Amino acid sequence: MQDIELSEYGITSAEPSPVSRMMAEFANDFRDDIDINLGVGYVNEQTLPKAQIARAVQEVVAHPDAYDKPLNYGDPKGTANLIAAIRKFEIDYCGQSETVLDRNEIIVGPNGATSLLEAIAHVLPRGIVIMPDPVYYIYANTLERMGFEIVAVPEDAEGIRVDLLKEKLSELGRRKDDIRFIYVVSVNNPTSTLLSNQRAGQLVSITESLCRELDRKIPLVFDKAYERLVHDPTVKPRYNALADDTLGRVYEVSTLSKILAPGLRIGYLIGPTGPFLRALVQKSCDVGFSAPPLNQEIAGYLLNHEITVQLDTVNAGYRQKALKVREWINDCFGPVMEECRGGQAGFYYYLTLTGIATYPESLFFKFLTRTTGDPAIDGPAGNKNPRVVYIPGIHCVHAGGDLTEKGKRQLRISYGFEEIDRIGNAFKLLAQAIDYADA
Repeated sequence: MQDIELSEYGITSAEPSPVSRMMAEFANDFRDDIDINLGVGYVNEQTLPKAQIARAVQEVVAHPDAYDKPLNYGDPKGTANLIAAIRKFEIDYCGQSETVLDRNEIIVGPNGATSLLEAIAHVLPRGIVIMPDPVYYIYANTLERMGFEIVAVPEDAEGIRVDLLKEKLSELGRRKDDIRFIYVVSVNNPTSTLLSNQRAGQLVSITESLCRELDRKIPLVFDKAYERLVHDPTVKPRYNALADDTLGRVYEVSTLSKILAPGLRIGYLIGPTGPFLRALVQKSCDVGFSAPPLNQEIAGYLLNHEITVQLDTVNAGYRQKALKVREWINDCFGPVMEECRGGQAGFYYYLTLTGIATYPESLFFKFLTRTTGDPAIDGPAGNKNPRVVYIPGIHCVHAGGDLTEKGKRQLRISYGFEEIDRIGNAFKLLAQAIDYADA
């Protein structure tokens, strides 16, 4: 009998992405006290404001006059309390102005920032999406499953290279008509590269010229997921793309997951009102009316009453870890390290090695996952030696881009989830893996 017929999206979704497959295989027999996960992009458990959330729940439920129907369905745009709290947060902590916010609108996603990114792909026609390379592989994979074509533009230490962007736009020729939107992560995932203010301004200018050339608005989407986790005190205030948007086509997607709690699933978008924004709101309504109102009210309460201490605590913790991990990186990878990105924001380092392959079939990867086939290295079948998981660069660079060969020598390390002592143990194993691969 023929199996259930799937759509094109269903067919591509039935095959897990490479990273999803790798993480699933590792998770099947992951041992919390033995194996070390430097691949997962989870926040550190110690940063979660559990007591504050408990207080917020009590406050919200106990005061129906101030928090209207928090246990019922909500407005697809988001609760009025949360939107007001986000507005205040953007002004007080994100360098945003009332003037800019007055001419734009804030909407809340139904299930975090990812749901807003997915909604963008749903409401726009299929075509070309431009993004920096290495790509945010989760979103890039989603877009390709949905039928979009990715044009990946290599980044350098300042973010997406605008000179190469101009070249790729020129190479597209008449196919520029197929460009649907431009997507940039201001603190890139996977590399944690900060998009420089100069580069961001150039990007706004170049894409504005493209809009005028094509005589239509092309959304320029800034993903600011890690923007509030800039923990290096030497970093200058960040560029405000919304303030320089003369055409009304810049959108910022942000999240409270990294600074409050991923489980609240609060992501929001700021951008000009119009059919595009209205379509995003309708998409939220279609998949469940709104984010849970209780979660929204909790998040709004935390933004209004707890955010100063919370931000300071979170960033201080990640700063301390970033500095220590960089010491270990220098000690461990020094002789074979070609380039190291990250450490100023978020909780990733992205490394390029010289002469050491890092892809899943490499000796380096097999040593750390205990799949060499040598019992002396792997340990007994039922009790393998401690393992370390990371994200190989080959999964981070775009398969059709310019960095595929370089990606074979790259890896992303997360210092977010695991505690510092376990990360230190991981680097001992990473050093052994280098020796094994370099022997």
